[in-house]
Amino acid sequence: MLTPTSTYRLQIRSEFDLQRAAALVPYLHDLGADWVYLSPILTAEKGSGHGYDVTDPTAVDPDRGGPAGLAALSEAARAAGMGVLVDIVPNHMGIETPADNAWWWQLLKEGRTSRMAEAFDVDWEANDGRIRVPVLGDGDGELDQLSVVDGELHYYDNRYPIADGTAHPGDTGAEVHERQHYELVNWRRADSELNYRRFFGVNSLAGLRVEVPWVFQESHSEVKRWFDEGLVDGLRIDHPDGLADPKGYLDDLRSLTGGAYVLVEKILEPGEKLPTDWATEGTTGYDALADIDRLFTDPAGEYALTATVPVDPFHEMIHGTKRGIADGILRSEVLRLARLVPTEAGLDAGAAADAIAELLTCFPVYRSYLPGGAEYLADAVRDAQVRRPDLEDTIAALRPLLNPFLEGDGEWTELAQRFQQTSGMVMAKGVEDTAFYRYSRLVSLNEVGADPSIFAIDPLELHRRLLERQTDAPLAMTTLSTHDTKRSEDTRTRISVISEVAEEWAGVLAQLEDLAPIKDPTFAPLLWQSLIGAWPLTRERAHAYAEKASREADLSTHWTAPDEEFERGLHAAVDAAFDDASVSALLTAFVERIRQAGWSNSIGLKLLQMTMPGVPDVYQGTEFWDTSLVDPDNRREVDYDARRQVLTDLNFGALPQLGEDAHAKLLVVSRALKLRRDRPELYTGYTAVVPSGEAADHVFGFDRGGAITLITRLPHGLSQRGGWGETTVELPAGRFTCALTGASVSGGTVRAADLFSTFPAALLVQEDAA
Repeated sequence: MLTPTSTYRLQIRSEFDLQRAAALVPYLHDLGADWVYLSPILTAEKGSGHGYDVTDPTAVDPDRGGPAGLAALSEAARAAGMGVLVDIVPNHMGIETPADNAWWWQLLKEGRTSRMAEAFDVDWEANDGRIRVPVLGDGDGELDQLSVVDGELHYYDNRYPIADGTAHPGDTGAEVHERQHYELVNWRRADSELNYRRFFGVNSLAGLRVEVPWVFQESHSEVKRWFDEGLVDGLRIDHPDGLADPKGYLDDLRSLTGGAYVLVEKILEPGEKLPTDWATEGTTGYDALADIDRLFTDPAGEYALTATVPVDPFHEMIHGTKRGIADGILRSEVLRLARLVPTEAGLDAGAAADAIAELLTCFPVYRSYLPGGAEYLADAVRDAQVRRPDLEDTIAALRPLLNPFLEGDGEWTELAQRFQQTSGMVMAKGVEDTAFYRYSRLVSLNEVGADPSIFAIDPLELHRRLLERQTDAPLAMTTLSTHDTKRSEDTRTRISVISEVAEEWAGVLAQLEDLAPIKDPTFAPLLWQSLIGAWPLTRERAHAYAEKASREADLSTHWTAPDEEFERGLHAAVDAAFDDASVSALLTAFVERIRQAGWSNSIGLKLLQMTMPGVPDVYQGTEFWDTSLVDPDNRREVDYDARRQVLTDLNFGALPQLGEDAHAKLLVVSRALKLRRDRPELYTGYTAVVPSGEAADHVFGFDRGGAITLITRLPHGLSQRGGWGETTVELPAGRFTCALTGASVSGGTVRAADLFSTFPAALLVQEDAA
């Protein structure tokens, strides 16, 4: 099996297609990247910027470069000695434009007798054999807008098939509609009445049943071609938790690819482990991100920041947000589970649905993989019975139905399987997409795969986790920024400095609320911290973020029912950051106060990720400073000409300073990537480097087997205490050269002040290493 030493993620879309990616390969190789890592490239909805809404899994998207583009990219990578990793989407398909999805079109036309009825996950009994399609608007007489045009049923610009023999001369569109295998309904009915499985709460993404052999084979025919023809070397699997049988799917994939390198986009809660019997090398790295972010958070600031923001404890908050999701946008999934409760269980239907929603709410991880993970269901049962004693008996009766393996050997039931597929939806929507926008004490911790209630990790604990990673998952990915992160790495590292000036931040926040009131005491800290992390940014970006984040929080305003008065005030506060001299001066002064420490954090964070156990990924453009916010902000065009020029200059120029131009970060990325790629023998182990002295807590380091990483942490506090003093680190005997600065260092006891005299990080290479 070919494996990468590093990857570089590119977001492939019509504006940056596979041909442009192929032309970029020489730069990526010069940067030091080992594999090119592509976002989904199968045919997706027209204009899709992300590619997760696949409409045709049997072809590379023409708008993304088509088969010729993939061939060109693969050829360029091979010529450079690089591999290719591609993101694929097995859980669902895009159905927003039925005419562009032949599988969905056939299903709508032929109904439950269609071959495609086995491919999509539809509860036919829930609506007398018709699929509910939630697209109608709120106006009166929306069905009167239906018309028959060229043998199709049209609703404004939306087109739908007509079953053979169901349209007659003189029929109105509404009359034809009544005879179809689908029912067009008001979009608001989806939350409680939808009868097809979807991706989270997205109506335009319909669940696919890849557990059916022919569905797997046909939906992966193009992927198989990639490996048969040697175009691709590895895969990233999107959202395996949505699959009926993730383990079985990965086993099938291993056979199809011939045992290629495979990663899974799997969120692990604190203490949770990836199932050991999965055919994968590990996760895409959100767990690594969560761990190393917290090394740069000052635990001394936790009390003051917690006291500043009037929010509930995080785990109490997420019970409310998850329950809101189970009762709201995912109500239709809960009701589908309730319909599967056998009548012989003797449960009241309403009580069963209520209890199922509570169990989903109390589920402590994304999902179980029965019979593995049964303890998580047991935890959920106990918590649900404590919170809802009125449902105690119903919950107890549901437990063996949700885990048929409870008494030893059991057989799968549809209820047990679907409950597992649903719990992850409730977790993702309730936590990542709601609570993360409400829990605002320090928003750099509100990241995908992280638990914001865990404020900091001390060096000893991080060493333990990195040593465990070296032993258990040396080929898993590590990441800092992705297309899914709420804030990019450099935005977060600046925000993390707030933990070092917590009381000062409380004063700034109070002044901001006086000068530019938002009138939502939990959302205001989140907005201002996010803008501070990304400052300076354009007014357009700031407004777009404020609107999206406030609606995701779902407190003062909402996606489905925006509060116009609140949003006017919110946008006025954002405008004040640009137009009101007092607000602008306050923000600018605070940013200047923490900016240098934020840059230092970014250098340390990046070097740590580049050199720690695992396979480091660089998200597109983040070899420069990148202060992006949530998507689509993090998919903006990248200026590769500027990066290419700086890389050339660094190969012949002097050491860059830690400043606005971001040259220092590109230096760290390129030198670290090249060393990992060209000297893999230096990265075969893990030994902690232990500092001594009065500022020892500000140093973190490890020896990977000849390459030693040393970084600065909590830099603002370090400057406040007057610097390094006589702090030292103990290096192995021998001579070392710093790959970043070129400085020569002798082994033994070395002063931190000398190591970090010109740069807040060091990457030492043993000169006599084999």
